Amino acid sequence: MTSPFGRALAVATLSALGLPAVAQESTNLVATMTDWSVFTEESPKECWGVSKPKETVNTREGQPVSVRRGDILFFVTFRPGKPGEISFTGGYPFAGGSTVDVVVDGQTYKLFTDGEWAWPGPDDEAKLLAAMKAGSSATLTARSGKGTQTQDTFSLRGFTAAMEDAEKRCS
Repeated sequence: MTSPFGRALAVATLSALGLPAVAQESTNLVATMTDWSVFTEESPKECWGVSKPKETVNTREGQPVSVRRGDILFFVTFRPGKPGEISFTGGYPFAGGSTVDVVVDGQTYKLFTDGEWAWPGPDDEAKLLAAMKAGSSATLTARSGKGTQTQDTFSLRGFTAAMEDAEKRCS
């Protein structure tokens, strides 16, 4: 995965341009499939699909709260000869040692956190990717270092087409 600093810089730059979804470290948007966008980078060769949430709910002690968060993005990255790698950034540092729950059509998967990023374990990556291709939405629930619970719901409309396109571009 590219550096979190580089991704954050690109995310801020692309968000300012008002793109429908932003990328890790590239301005090379090559396709948009409904709610997912595909980007590519040549050096090193990477291709990824990315989306922003359709709905975000922030709560503390069960009550809705207004909080400031950075960009909230769900990624699947492809590299030549490798399967898709899922990652998520919630726009804040996750609580230390916490996990992110991903629910796709009633099935729950866990993402492990490190700073502002989260990834599934190697045993769950292919299962989660298959569920996302078959599903209609994914809801990610996490906890910030300040104790805020966040719930971000992503549409999976266009997900399968975007992943097929990204994977093909990096094969």
